Amino acid sequence: MLLDVRNIWVSYKGIQALRDVSLHVNKGEMVALVGSNGAGKSTLLNALSRAVTPQKGQVTFNGRDLGRLAAYQVARQGLLQVPEGRQVLADMSVWENLQLGMLAQGRRPAKYTLEQVYDIFPILQERATQIAGTLSGGQQQMLAIGRALMGAPDILLLDEPSLGLSPLMSDQVFDALIRLNRQGLTILLVEQNAFRALECTQRAYVLDRGKIVIEGASADLMQDQRVIESYLGS
Repeated sequence: MLLDVRNIWVSYKGIQALRDVSLHVNKGEMVALVGSNGAGKSTLLNALSRAVTPQKGQVTFNGRDLGRLAAYQVARQGLLQVPEGRQVLADMSVWENLQLGMLAQGRRPAKYTLEQVYDIFPILQERATQIAGTLSGGQQQMLAIGRALMGAPDILLLDEPSLGLSPLMSDQVFDALIRLNRQGLTILLVEQNAFRALECTQRAYVLDRGKIVIEGASADLMQDQRVIESYLGS
């Protein structure tokens, strides 16, 4: 087991965003986390990457308890997040953004070279000298993923990668994620499009009002009447 999350609680200003959440991700898996807006999906990813601090619970990654680590230390363990909204460094070039991604690598060996990132996202090589803020939304999403790959992730946490993208760009991003997973990269995916998320993952968790309410094989959840009625359309 690569990532083991046990009984995580997170609150914001008295509002309980996560309640006793437990899940796990095995090495090489692509796992989906689905649910409605406000269910706590992004909060969970932020708790795992230590962008927010859980009040209770334990996160173990690669056999190490992450509880006392700061966000930058968690990243240097190989747990890297691509945040919702991409958050590229808009005033810097594509190449500069990718180079800065290497800071998360620390002393760990590289897993992806610049050439490999360019192979996955050829547009980034074509636009290497372009200012990141002038890229399209889909190109920025590719850059955000490429930047994380330069940090040598053992697991990639992806928060709404298709948000705001055209269907064509969304397809290209998901094709890249499937390719990366088939090459061995472990991925935990938060995605509003539940059908797309279940279609490309092996297992999934459904989060509702801060709690895990359903879990299982993604193929099984696509046939689960509760999931169909709530997230896939009846």
